Amino acid sequence: MTVAKKSVLILDCAEPAELAGFYASFLGAETRVGTDPDLVEVVGHSGTHLAIRRDHGHAPASWPRPESSQQAHLRITVSQGEIDEAEREAIALGARPLDTKDNGGPRDTRIYSDPAGHPFTLAVLR
Repeated sequence: MTVAKKSVLILDCAEPAELAGFYASFLGAETRVGTDPDLVEVVGHSGTHLAIRRDHGHAPASWPRPESSQQAHLRITVSQGEIDEAEREAIALGARPLDTKDNGGPRDTRIYSDPAGHPFTLAVLR
């Protein structure tokens, strides 16, 4: 018998409440603070579950420099007709474009960093 498991991706940053607010707003989710104020969860009704943890020594990845690998990143998918609007939302909430060339069509992907410097990708849902 397999033990039931649940996974949560945790991003480190200096200000977890602020970064959790960014992702909650962008993903249409909510934030939850438990007994540890240095850990804020982002939970959505459509399966979104990630957490943001305070790390006073956090240094953002330097994408795309190979000496500072990104380790992990979020891939956020949207329908083909909504990627431009999702891009506008991300930037309005504080995301910074890293590589947003419009590939067009079903393989369109665009790379940003969140307000704390973590890279994430907007991609057309296939």
